[in-house]
Amino acid sequence: MNRRQMIASTAATALAAAASPALARSPKGYLPDMPVPPVAKKIPVTIEQLGRVRVDEYQWMKDDNWQAVLRDPTLIKADVKEHLEAENAYREAMMASTEPLQATMFDEMKGRIKEADSSVPSPDGPWMYYTEYQVGDQHPRYMRMPMPDPDETQRVELQPQLLLDANALAEGKAYSDVGDIAWTPDHSLFGYSEDAQGSEVYRIYVKDLATGELLGEPIESASGGLTFSPDSQWIFWTNRNDNGRPDKIFRRPARGGAITLVYEEEDEGMFIGVGRTSDDRFMIIGIGDQETSETRYIPADDIAGTPRVLEPRQVARKYDADHWGDRWVIHTNADDSIDFKVCEAPTATPGKAHWRDLIAHTPGRYIEGISLVKGFIARQERADANTRIVIRDRAGAEHEIAVDEPAYALTLGGASEFDTPVMRYTYNSPSTPTSTYDYDLATRERKLRKVQEVPSGHNPDDYVVERVNAPASDGQLVPVTILRRKTTPVNGSAPLLLYGYGSYGIPMSASFSTNRLSLVDRGWIYAIAHIRGGSDKGWGWFLDARRFTKKNTFTDFIAAAEHLISTGHGKAGHIVAQGGSAGGLLMGAVNNMRPDLWAGVIGQVPFVDVINTMSDVSLPLTPPEWPEWGNPLEDPEAYDYIASYSPYDNIEARAYPAVLATGGLSDPRVTYWEPEKWVARLRPATTSGKPVLLKINMEAGHAGSSGRFDYLKEVAHDYAFAIWAIDKGWERA
Repeated sequence: MNRRQMIASTAATALAAAASPALARSPKGYLPDMPVPPVAKKIPVTIEQLGRVRVDEYQWMKDDNWQAVLRDPTLIKADVKEHLEAENAYREAMMASTEPLQATMFDEMKGRIKEADSSVPSPDGPWMYYTEYQVGDQHPRYMRMPMPDPDETQRVELQPQLLLDANALAEGKAYSDVGDIAWTPDHSLFGYSEDAQGSEVYRIYVKDLATGELLGEPIESASGGLTFSPDSQWIFWTNRNDNGRPDKIFRRPARGGAITLVYEEEDEGMFIGVGRTSDDRFMIIGIGDQETSETRYIPADDIAGTPRVLEPRQVARKYDADHWGDRWVIHTNADDSIDFKVCEAPTATPGKAHWRDLIAHTPGRYIEGISLVKGFIARQERADANTRIVIRDRAGAEHEIAVDEPAYALTLGGASEFDTPVMRYTYNSPSTPTSTYDYDLATRERKLRKVQEVPSGHNPDDYVVERVNAPASDGQLVPVTILRRKTTPVNGSAPLLLYGYGSYGIPMSASFSTNRLSLVDRGWIYAIAHIRGGSDKGWGWFLDARRFTKKNTFTDFIAAAEHLISTGHGKAGHIVAQGGSAGGLLMGAVNNMRPDLWAGVIGQVPFVDVINTMSDVSLPLTPPEWPEWGNPLEDPEAYDYIASYSPYDNIEARAYPAVLATGGLSDPRVTYWEPEKWVARLRPATTSGKPVLLKINMEAGHAGSSGRFDYLKEVAHDYAFAIWAIDKGWERA
């Protein structure tokens, strides 16, 4: 049977099942008193593309007016809303027995958060900026305090100033998220952006800090980021067009006035953004997709000038640039530097012909990024799924900040000032809460500024952190980080949650999370698979699992699960797999490839309708992501390869595990209809009798609820599903 015949046969079988509710339910063992799942209507649509044909019976779930729905979710068409509400009701009924567990875990998670808390202040000129939460706050308060006078002989009580109370901003709204904040270099103005529906379309406000007045009209349809010019006179931002893509850079007088177009990107596949160099000598426009980038710059003393190209874009070459007082510093993969190097170039002639290696390329040592202050350059490197920080002075002398543990997260925070010898970094591990340090780059002295408090109590010595390497099918070793209580047996009896992502070169850090303890303290083992597609073992680790090698991501995750079974950290059918967004693609793929391994699969905002999404040029992320996945509109090989793993297109009659798919109605990254369609096609296909559930947040987008406590309810729900899946809770629904 060829692929076209297979799709037609599967569609016909599914249509027959849907025509008879009894037939649809009977093979799955639904009891008479169990909640009855919604049956989605089917309107088969035949799609011909590059000589290939596919049938999509659930295309109707995509609202034709989706752009407007992202900005106002109440505009969703009636039949889609009705179906989503029915799915939510069914899931709630099926999981009703977990509600006490959800409430208990929510209380646990909330109890691990210090409700009245604040960040370590960041010095900038005469002020120190920080955020704080008061008891009961769902959102942060943005604050500043005068810098203490070192010459004062007596302690002076410094009075903090409230810049923005995000709780007041969110009052009366179902969703409110502050995307970015910034203040002018002269400290007179404060800017912030707000997304009030979860669609990542922001409105920007500018506040006069002397009067509290909002200046000028709010800036509409922004991408979220904002920055002020070095002279404090202008505000720059990125526009988001009707298809949800950043397409233009604008500026206007900071206090209000006429808007001027600064730059327009003609390639709809490129992301763009704007900022300042570390030394405030230039405005910087960053342009790039998954494999190609370009920088344009505007001198601070010619702020109305036309942006100049630092080095023209070249396919498969990435670079970003900063200015170090008297020279450019370029972080790049040029000249086959797979794991990146750092170059320098004269201020007047920054093009590649003048690039000279400052920090040479070393294979296997991935330079993730750099941070500059006047006398030093710091870089964060990654190898074997761990990080280190290296400090270099202008003379070239280097020293390292490192940690001797099997798995941890060491993160360079940089500095908020250029003329300082101090940078900030944080350290944590799966068992150890976050410590924040200020580090003197010259004296090498570090000062502990804060240790994350866990009010309900936490002893790192009660836990074990391990790092094992799982052999992949091609011989590569896949790092896996494991967290468990010391008392949890390693004999296959403990339930295991295995988390993975594996896309876009984004690594999964071995970091601390208080939320995970609600599983681990119940005798679970929590593991993170550092699979290919991320950059956990270098940029080559990413390149080995994209486009025509994407399946390495999925087979690595399966290899991680099998290795954990072999070491006694889990057993087949007693594992819950979890991943979100592109990690949701991973969940859909391994669900199809090895359903026998999982008791449950949690796909959070899962990117599962790959062939349809990558063929829809109207969607925000489609053209920018062709370098990652391939272009199935123009490349038959890309079409066939995507179609061979796309989770939605590879559902067959199988004994699938229990599945939970989640989404947000105003999500611009993974649109709500992807999890909706996946569930609609998966439910009639499974032969196991295990439930397939859908949870759509009707008032949020990709990141879920915006409040810090509301978000915990979503985590508690997902973890309750994991326990429910292991315990086969649906048998008691």
